[in-house]
Amino acid sequence: MNKNKIFQTNRFKEIERSIKEYINAQSDFLSEHTISSPRAVGDAIQSILERGFKDILGETIADYSSDFARRAMADLAFTDKEGNYYVVDIKTHRLDTHFNMPNLTSVERLSRFYEDDKNHFVILSLAYTVEKTKVKIKKVHFIPIEFLDWDCLTLGALGWGQIQIANSNKILLNERASRKKWMIEMCNRLFSFYDKEIIKIGNRIKYFKKVKKRWLAKKDHEGV
Repeated sequence: MNKNKIFQTNRFKEIERSIKEYINAQSDFLSEHTISSPRAVGDAIQSILERGFKDILGETIADYSSDFARRAMADLAFTDKEGNYYVVDIKTHRLDTHFNMPNLTSVERLSRFYEDDKNHFVILSLAYTVEKTKVKIKKVHFIPIEFLDWDCLTLGALGWGQIQIANSNKILLNERASRKKWMIEMCNRLFSFYDKEIIKIGNRIKYFKKVKKRWLAKKDHEGV
């Protein structure tokens, strides 16, 4: 497999700096009514990046797209000149909030996507502060998901399981992580997670068997 010129060099750090400078150079893009809404801020930042991201990447890319449905895996996507394909999931986080646990992706969807070594699921995390109607980007991470240390991740019980950042204020990185080791660790954590879910489901079945038994013992009153 060819060396990845973005994540196996410092190119991704240059992209992080360019993203931060690009957004911070924008004139105020929110009003007094929308600045307090994390959703409005996130949508506005995404819209700005959709317009400027191709230029930020520069000669790195061969193809670029920002036309995705809201429930798609990506907000942005591009292919580099070596044929690697990157889908980018944008996450915004206001720094003065005490707790934020964003979903990243489904374990099943990621597993299928990573069957091809040229595919990269990239998290673009932007931490910001607010002053009046000004959004100030303080920190940017532009990283493949496998750079996120599992100690800052958790699994949520939705579908096959959702990978989540446990707390956006405490992001831990391992920029030397290999995809192979990261995916094996994901599988090991899923085995433990599923075992706990099986116990939960067993308890729920027992509970509703009791509920059913109580209802079977009742007299039926038609029309009520």
